[in-house]
Amino acid sequence: MLKQQIITDLTEAMKAKEELKLSTLRMLKADIMKYEVSGADKEVTDEIVIDLVKKGVKQRKEAAEGFHKGGNEDAAQKELAEIKILEKYMPEQMSEDQVKTAVQEVVDQVKPAGPQDFGKVMGAVMGKLKGQADGGLVNKVVRELLG
Repeated sequence: MLKQQIITDLTEAMKAKEELKLSTLRMLKADIMKYEVSGADKEVTDEIVIDLVKKGVKQRKEAAEGFHKGGNEDAAQKELAEIKILEKYMPEQMSEDQVKTAVQEVVDQVKPAGPQDFGKVMGAVMGKLKGQADGGLVNKVVRELLG
């Protein structure tokens, strides 16, 4: 289970005195614990952990962009290093060609009338790929195919 792997890695980072990894995994563990006590009444599954990791990666990407724009390269690099640590807990991401193939399959099934069916196609593709591809890339490919 992914949650247990994170706790194991956290312990190892503590023993090895890897400060960046330790702080990043502590934040992730805190997010998991917040979810558990939020009254969700559900066990924390790998899918939920992956969603929490994706949320953390997205937040750090946005923060890194902000730091780049503000000229704080050290802070931006720290955010990017944290992303690399978190990505270990995400499923392997699909390449652009793989995404194009998956989108084409959905387009063939849904048979959209044109760009007005973007939402329908996008929803079907994101449901099918479930965390295996970046939403921005999927959005770009769907827009290209719907012309």
